[in-house]
Amino acid sequence: MTHRDRGMENKGQTRRTASTSADLRDGGRRRFLGEAGGMAAMAVTGVPSLAIVGSTGVEAGEEASGDAHLVFRKHAFVVRSAAADADFAVAIPPHPVNGDEQKYPNLIGSDTRGLPHDERGEVDRTAFDATLKAYASGDPTDFEAIPLGGKRKQLNPIGSLAVNLTGCVGPQFAIPPAPALDSATRASEAVELYWQSLLRDVPLSELTNDTKNKDVLVAVDELNKLAAFEGPRKDGGITPETLFRGTALYVDAADPSGRTGRYVTPPGTLVGPYISQFLLKDTPYGSQLIPARIRTAAAGTDFLTGYDEWLAIQNGIPPAKPTSFDPTPRYIATGRDLAEYVHNNPAAFWSAALLLGVGPDKANAGFGGFGIPFAKSNPYLNSKTQTGGYSTFGLPYAQSLLPVTASLAIRVAYWQKFYVHRALRPEAYGGLIHHRITNKVDAYPVHGDILNSAALARSVGKFGTHLLSHVYPEGAPIHSSYPGGAAQIAASNVTILKALFDEDAVLANPVQPDPKDPTKLVPYKGEPLTVGGELNKLAWNYGVGRDWAGIHWRSDFSASLALGEELAISILRNERQTYREPFEKFTFTRFDGTEAEV
Repeated sequence: MTHRDRGMENKGQTRRTASTSADLRDGGRRRFLGEAGGMAAMAVTGVPSLAIVGSTGVEAGEEASGDAHLVFRKHAFVVRSAAADADFAVAIPPHPVNGDEQKYPNLIGSDTRGLPHDERGEVDRTAFDATLKAYASGDPTDFEAIPLGGKRKQLNPIGSLAVNLTGCVGPQFAIPPAPALDSATRASEAVELYWQSLLRDVPLSELTNDTKNKDVLVAVDELNKLAAFEGPRKDGGITPETLFRGTALYVDAADPSGRTGRYVTPPGTLVGPYISQFLLKDTPYGSQLIPARIRTAAAGTDFLTGYDEWLAIQNGIPPAKPTSFDPTPRYIATGRDLAEYVHNNPAAFWSAALLLGVGPDKANAGFGGFGIPFAKSNPYLNSKTQTGGYSTFGLPYAQSLLPVTASLAIRVAYWQKFYVHRALRPEAYGGLIHHRITNKVDAYPVHGDILNSAALARSVGKFGTHLLSHVYPEGAPIHSSYPGGAAQIAASNVTILKALFDEDAVLANPVQPDPKDPTKLVPYKGEPLTVGGELNKLAWNYGVGRDWAGIHWRSDFSASLALGEELAISILRNERQTYREPFEKFTFTRFDGTEAEV
């Protein structure tokens, strides 16, 4: 047989396979539903059948009519087809944008980092148009033709066009438009970021209502005066205890255009220490412990405060100097610590699963987790002879879902970043402020709420520049700001954990970093901390940590909480259809406080 003959034979096999698949999807599906019997019904209803899926004595390789192996295979097809049909039925919502890309021909309201820029930091229009061409075509060749300003590359834009084998795809999820460049909302978010840059090295333990820290009190006072600011409030106002805490941003279902968003404060996130308990406890990993103490950047290690450094980063040139690290590991005790922790650490949620599922070791103090029960819907809670495991409903199963969900979360978030919003990063906004004030570029429409703020004035006094200081020497990743990718991973993984574990359980022996020595922990004594509340806190800790770093806006992580939650729900919906156990539904509390049933 020649090489060409073999190729033709392979093509014929491909055609036969495709034809078989088509037969199954058309009239053949009814026939197979009948043959699969009760198992097919289980794919839709979740009710277990009496079909036998084990050996029937048929010799290996045989697929006689009625063979249980064949029934199982057909059942798998029915389940996968039903899941695909359910996902396909999810309509595509509106995807409104803030209009900045159309409003400003020089693209000052859009993310252009990594492309060539002029001395003022404005992008080469031809280079930006090349990116638009690639986004429109999805052709890998067009992506390879995008001109770069330096050595840093765009971060995986074409990956968002990969087809998920579980859950819905990017266009089926919605978020409100990002705040417009010239809006009071964007300016209020900038005021918050400049305050965070000023307070990075202040212990988070000072964010209490009895604080004596004058800078914290001035920050609270200024943010309270900004009507457009969407941070969490208590008793109608921002307090030191709500300062820099988390919010979630949902599309308002009452507005069919999709343009209106509603901010909510996730349940439990204003209770207790700023840092989630899941970030303060050593994680048991078999015979090892993953320590909660981290290596963090030394106080005062800030970047992008010089114009030449800032411009180089906009062009995608690698940073000239590295981070200086504190030699002593410690618990997350400052905003800078949190920023460094979330720099690149998606294992946080895998660790959270271990802390939930592994019980305390009574013989070895500190060696073990919280030992939280599974959710009440777990079918093995009432079994006399079986338990969940790697396959379904056990701790290893929970761990297996998290990295897969993380990857799919990034596809969804990046689809919004590259193909819809392309919102500018805070570092680029800081450049507009610099030119507006230093070089009198009145054409840059930065809102007066940031230009006239105490936060900006104090930042100039501390850093000698109107640019926003950053924790990471490279600034932000080379993709747009809205929504947040890391926060998207956090939200989707936290949602999976809330669905699988008892979110109402109270965490025993809560702790917080010692204000006098962050290498140690001290007991927290206050309102009880629940699993759900601390998981919600973990999600926004992960998102707001990137704000402390200077690379994201509040709206970025807030939108990602709702978006990641929806992705996780679509994955859980697919998973539910696959189970053999008698299982009705997942139930958990969403970030907006309502109950979800999947």
